[in-house]
Amino acid sequence: MTRASEREAADFLAANPDIVQIQAYLTDPSGVARGKVLRPEEIETAYRDGRPLPCSILSLDMLGVDVLETGLVWEEGDSDRPCLPVPATITHAPWHDVPTAQLILTSYERDGSPTRADPRHALQRTVNRLEGMGLKPVVAIELEFYLVDREAAANGKIKPPAAPNGYAPAHHQAYLMQDLEDFSPFLNDVFAGAKKMGLPARTLISEYAPGQFEIVLEHRADAMRAADDAILYKRLVKGMAERHGLTATFMAKPYADLSGSGMHVHVSLADETSRNLFAGEGTELTPHLAHAIAGLEATMAESMAFFAPNANSFRRFRPNSYAPLAPAWAVDNRSVPLRVTAGRAETRHLEHRVCGADANPYVALAIVLAGIAEGIEKNLEPSEPVTGDGYGKREATLPINWWKALEVARNSAFIETHLGEFAKIFLTIKEAECDRFFAAVSSTDIEWYLRNV
Repeated sequence: MTRASEREAADFLAANPDIVQIQAYLTDPSGVARGKVLRPEEIETAYRDGRPLPCSILSLDMLGVDVLETGLVWEEGDSDRPCLPVPATITHAPWHDVPTAQLILTSYERDGSPTRADPRHALQRTVNRLEGMGLKPVVAIELEFYLVDREAAANGKIKPPAAPNGYAPAHHQAYLMQDLEDFSPFLNDVFAGAKKMGLPARTLISEYAPGQFEIVLEHRADAMRAADDAILYKRLVKGMAERHGLTATFMAKPYADLSGSGMHVHVSLADETSRNLFAGEGTELTPHLAHAIAGLEATMAESMAFFAPNANSFRRFRPNSYAPLAPAWAVDNRSVPLRVTAGRAETRHLEHRVCGADANPYVALAIVLAGIAEGIEKNLEPSEPVTGDGYGKREATLPINWWKALEVARNSAFIETHLGEFAKIFLTIKEAECDRFFAAVSSTDIEWYLRNV
């Protein structure tokens, strides 16, 4: 168990004596933040003993309803688990009017062992596996998001928002600088907040649809920290959007006729001297990169339930949508799920383009790294690289509906080996969600069938 130092919290509060409250939360299997608001005088005991949270908090579906089949509710008497601060994650929550800090927690059993349903521990196990092979993952996570009109969202509708200058984006206009100008008050505050929080926010892009943006987080040599960055970044974007009278969403596909939002995982492997083991040029691959690609290709279908964890996730997967339909790789080609970057040889890395922005960063990264480990351990060889349109060169073989993806994952020896008990709990939650989602009668049901059957 890696514990955060009580000195860390004391130093933070000494440097920020105006802090009134601290939001302490863990991330559940679905990626939802759940926790408590503490006062500064409570923080010392939180670092020493942890904050108690009920074990059922890791059994909840997207609506916060217990999934009893996980065995984490009545069988455990819904007892508490100590949730300890994650080192180096106490930071500001700069979108609040009241001076507020935030703190990521992770759950342990009373004997000090990791709680099996905590997704952060699932990632740590995968990182440990690679490090046990003498390999250190270097990771960056890119997340696309939409800004939408808050009043419409509150009424269950969705439309692009008006910018402070009164203009509302209405066309695709990819990479349009004017969109960045129009929403600069919000975007400038996101960058200022990221700086205050210690997040390495860098390049800003107006994406392929009205109100869609992406801010690139710089890579970390600590994969756990890269995933923590993504969790903190999503809260920052949502919080700042609310402060500006907007709503930010990381839904995978908020509009039927517009592009979806992805989470792109950039990864390379370093050896014990920090040398990039993927470094190279052209289609010639180093052995580590070749095996990594092969492992990700071989395990992609089994992993889809984790990369696309919700019903809405699967609406991204359409031809020519920048979301993949089959395992494939290429150099500097965005029509394939595994893009080997061009550029200087020493900066070469792999961009994994499968996940939706709604995926849990801890879970998605755990599966990506597990696929890489699988390929290296088994000396797998990749397919031939794609040239041109990847959608036309590969038959669609990925499970691109929710129930099929869950079935494939449930029967996967790879998933069971690398994620173990966490995978069983995650899939149980998602199977219950899938059943509940499709049991609901939607407005689309009424529109299609009420008078026509």
